[in-house]
Amino acid sequence: MKNANYIINGILVVAVIVLFILHFSEGKSNQLNNNGSLGGDSIHQSLLPIAYIRTDSLLNNYKLFKDLNEASMKELENHRLDINQRKQRFEKDVQDFQQKVQLNAFITQERMNQEGSRLEKTRNDLERYAAQIEQSLSEKQMLMQQQLQDSVLSGLKLFNTPQKYQIIFSNIGTDNFYYVDNVYDITKEVVDFLNARYTPAKE
Repeated sequence: MKNANYIINGILVVAVIVLFILHFSEGKSNQLNNNGSLGGDSIHQSLLPIAYIRTDSLLNNYKLFKDLNEASMKELENHRLDINQRKQRFEKDVQDFQQKVQLNAFITQERMNQEGSRLEKTRNDLERYAAQIEQSLSEKQMLMQQQLQDSVLSGLKLFNTPQKYQIIFSNIGTDNFYYVDNVYDITKEVVDFLNARYTPAKE
């Protein structure tokens, strides 16, 4: 009789343990599905809090970059035209001078030396002017890059408020990453966000 009681009690204990295991296993399964690690409908909830932006694509589609780049190209073209016109005028003056020397058109040696000195000064002034323009364009390019960087960074802070990502990487082409799943690519979302808050400057 005692043996029968032991057997029954043993079966009950085993049954309680099995029920206990089944209960907590079901709870973990539901929790995993709620977190999206097993549930296909909420897979984005299981992603790491990181993302990346394709910098080249962002720049090609960001309206601010397009406007700044267009303005920079126009200014560069205008300066090149100006410098080339100055060079052409200088080269014509040099040709006229050389022709006068060959034809012995100068009345005195002093007059020829004066004209030669004037052309030398013009050449030096032209070189100095071209260097100043190049320096000015370089400084404006740096300011443009700083303006663009400030705009993107401040925009990203707003884009990531409230905080969705703890890290946002950037890459150019295929650099920096050997492989990253496209699900972490937020380039289009960021471009759309930046363009939506961009207001072109009035001319």
